[in-house]
Amino acid sequence: MLTHLPILQVILPLVAAPSCLMIRRSTAAWLFTLAVSVAALAVSVLLLQQVHAAGPISYRLGGWDAPWGIEYRIDLLNAWVLFIVTALGSVVMAAARTSVAKELGENRQALFYTLYLLCFAGLLGIVATGDVFNVFVFLEISSLSTYALIALGRDRRALWASFQYLIMGTIGATFILIGIGFLYAMTGTLNMADLAARLPALSGSTTVLAAFAFIVVGVCLKLALFPLHLWLPNAYSYAPSIVTAFLAATATKVALYLLLRFAVTVFGVDFALSSLPLEALFIGLGLAGVFVASVVAIYQVDIKRMFAYSSVAQIGYMAIGIGIGTAAALQATLLHLFNHALMKGGLFLALAGLAYRVGGCRLENFRGLGRSMPWTMAAIVVGGISLIGMPLTVGFVSKWYLIAAAIDSNLWWLALLVVLGSLLAVAYVWRLVEAGYFQSGEFPPERCEAPLGLLLPTWLLIGANLYFGIDTRLPVEITAAASRFLLGGAQ
Repeated sequence: MLTHLPILQVILPLVAAPSCLMIRRSTAAWLFTLAVSVAALAVSVLLLQQVHAAGPISYRLGGWDAPWGIEYRIDLLNAWVLFIVTALGSVVMAAARTSVAKELGENRQALFYTLYLLCFAGLLGIVATGDVFNVFVFLEISSLSTYALIALGRDRRALWASFQYLIMGTIGATFILIGIGFLYAMTGTLNMADLAARLPALSGSTTVLAAFAFIVVGVCLKLALFPLHLWLPNAYSYAPSIVTAFLAATATKVALYLLLRFAVTVFGVDFALSSLPLEALFIGLGLAGVFVASVVAIYQVDIKRMFAYSSVAQIGYMAIGIGIGTAAALQATLLHLFNHALMKGGLFLALAGLAYRVGGCRLENFRGLGRSMPWTMAAIVVGGISLIGMPLTVGFVSKWYLIAAAIDSNLWWLALLVVLGSLLAVAYVWRLVEAGYFQSGEFPPERCEAPLGLLLPTWLLIGANLYFGIDTRLPVEITAAASRFLLGGAQ
């Protein structure tokens, strides 16, 4: 069984999705989906342990050797991302029953869990596969299910948000497919490891350059890197609360993994960051995302939308780390990938609890919230200070590593701008603190704390924000080894 872990990681949720449709009762469908998510988490933990101890795992599908056959290749980078996706997916699913029962009708709940499992399987498949065409296939599986999940929102604007994401997502997927086609035309292979071996001899080819451009633009659109982020605020704002939490914690993280995989592993760091001026491009777009999105977030009254723009800013920090291009900077990016998943997963689950009790997530709903829903409000405050990057939170850890990487590269001005960008988060987080603790609202007598089914998973993630902000050994050790591996060092 242990030898089949790479394929089990993807097959479990993929086979479970159609099975979920046959379960009529919503509670049974939730329990089934939660069990599958936890099983996928157990598989990812075993994979991470094996890869960390013994090196990359190559799994041949159908007994065909790569590059002729399809290969699932698990190294420290994608084992780390698989762990993040399955861990956050499991915690979000633990909170799903209460929120989904409130926001979706009984007849749509089984459909929700089926779509969740399809999206889950697609994201895991993108990360696990070592074949670039399979990346596109799993990307479409996750994207199509995501469009439907967003459209389940009770606000009619969810349909427009879903359609907008469908159009932009289709453009991004088409760009990726065109780039893959160009690569196959030049090399005759779709295997990532084989491509990495053949592309250095073709680095001067305009076709390879075009392939790289198409793939990077397509992936950055899926990543919501500024200015290709226009689909994200509406998608996060109008999707069901659990869908927003799941997407914020996992989908953009998988897109960032794809960007790293293609830019650093497939094309090679010398081609991507040395031969081309991508260092300046990623640093420039990352900084623009940090400042523009943070300023826009300050003026939002819809708090889900505010945190959506905050996600665009946090993606900017990760892009800056890729732009710097050193092992320390890539480690900072991988750290922030994990830390941001914890932050936004906890924050959006807290907002799901607020929406459950209040029916909305607008700024006026926060007035007096510190008294009526103290645990929910405390979770939002802790998640907010982690976004700012205060000490003893995970946000501080990854931003500290990013600033240190910038200084080590003699980019003092960049380190200063990262600090200034972090201070902008104080403005929009303070608006919530002010409304929650220093303003009063007229609360109906039935308003009280969020249900335990939502509150416990929320505080599991918020507690992780504090725990991994203090005990950093696990993420720092894994990300340090993964960044060395990315740049060709020993794992």
